[in-house]
Amino acid sequence: MNIVTFQAIEMKGGMKRAVPDRICLIIPPSLFLLDNRVFVSLGILRVAAVLEDSGAKVDVLDLSGITNYIDAIIDYVKVTEVNIFGLTATTPQLPPAVKIANAIRSTRKDAKIIFGGPHATLVNAAQKGEQKRGVVNGRGAKAMNRMHEIFDVVIAGDGEESIFVACHPDSPKLVDVDERNSPFFLNNKSLDALPWPARHLVDIDSYHYTIEGFPAISLIAQLGCPFNCGFCGGRESPMLRNIRMRSSENIVVEMEHIWKTTRRTGFMFYDDELNVNKSMIELMNLIAKKQEELGLKWRLRGFIKSQLFTDEQAKAMYNAGFRWILVGFESGSEKILTNINKQATRDENTRCMEIAKRHGLKVKALMSIGHPGETYETIEETRKWLLEVNPADFDVTVITCYPGTPYYDQAVPHPDPKNSGIWVYTYQKTGDRLYQIEVDYTTTADYYKGDPDGGYKSYVFTDDLSTEKLVELRDHVEREVRKELGIPFNHGTPAMLYEHSMGQHGTFPRNILRKTP
Repeated sequence: MNIVTFQAIEMKGGMKRAVPDRICLIIPPSLFLLDNRVFVSLGILRVAAVLEDSGAKVDVLDLSGITNYIDAIIDYVKVTEVNIFGLTATTPQLPPAVKIANAIRSTRKDAKIIFGGPHATLVNAAQKGEQKRGVVNGRGAKAMNRMHEIFDVVIAGDGEESIFVACHPDSPKLVDVDERNSPFFLNNKSLDALPWPARHLVDIDSYHYTIEGFPAISLIAQLGCPFNCGFCGGRESPMLRNIRMRSSENIVVEMEHIWKTTRRTGFMFYDDELNVNKSMIELMNLIAKKQEELGLKWRLRGFIKSQLFTDEQAKAMYNAGFRWILVGFESGSEKILTNINKQATRDENTRCMEIAKRHGLKVKALMSIGHPGETYETIEETRKWLLEVNPADFDVTVITCYPGTPYYDQAVPHPDPKNSGIWVYTYQKTGDRLYQIEVDYTTTADYYKGDPDGGYKSYVFTDDLSTEKLVELRDHVEREVRKELGIPFNHGTPAMLYEHSMGQHGTFPRNILRKTP
């Protein structure tokens, strides 16, 4: 029996839409991270806000950092009449998302499970790319078929309005709105019109990130990145490739709203590259002005693109309250920067560091190894460059070939039958290769990060370096640079344990997962 009723059914863009009376949205844990309770997942909270604005009652189960998350799911399903569930997941979050879906299915036979977010969008882009190239039953198609086996509906692209299509009783198995001509594809105007993410549906106080001692919260000022790095997901996805900008005024109004409702004075901008926004300096000046009006001091942190960084930007960022920036330098090797199509040179990256330091901005350098043509020498160049520029912090990861990245989408099976399950990406301009071990993303996530003091795994290798050697060299760079520069390891905060007694709390299920004293 279908318990959920619908308040309204309408058509938009030729697709039937329905507003459910009640729906449960789920944030799966990120078991691969040292600390889950850093920043809340905003994408699904934007979907929750739109649903609430339409009159739906929304429960959010935030399973971030919960070790026994399946117990929490089963307890919730047993006491609720909700039978529409929405899940979001990045690729590394997919294994727990699959377990959550299976747990719901085993307890609630009539459940409708909707799956969206980055992984769904990336797989859809990979599948469409295969279709354009005439590839039959490729990796992208197989990954999409696997999602259809697990979830009832898959949303590819912006989910804020397409969720209503997925909720309809006659929804298609794939709601593909990852096209610029889709009526559900967000643009600058519709981004400004969206309600703020429904942060009130999660326990914000259990998130403990700070910036320079200021309690911090995340927000998103813009969507998309126009660059074409080989390792980066979504290069064929309009949602992830096309920049959509909120107005500077709209962003500052949200920051004021966040401060008034949470009293957080730290803000992490989770945009791909803040300085692709031509109005960035205007935004910084408005943020500085708002603090002056409110008599406050805020501390900010965000990502920038190295070759676009200028002294004028750095000065404006510092005046707005920025004290940290994160930059995806990736490598200290000119050869690797070319092979990954980074469009930034080693000298430009060094110049970026100099600009930041000149204006009092600390830099976290985001580095990666295991790219096409990677050798001992190129990794050694990365180690030496880090010591030369002396960042305030850094990390070094072993690259992963996600669906929707050129590394994944443009790879072909190894020509030697003895190497079944190995895929080969070749950077055409240089002929350098990257070999990938086939990964079942529904069950495996240990390829992504790990304990920085040993604990990484590699599913890629090059002509010069094996999987084991890549991990060994990664660990060496991490250990030696931290030692030389005096940068401590970050071991994170222990995960939380869900307690069944939480279910007796009066706000169940909305506040089912709180950190216990």
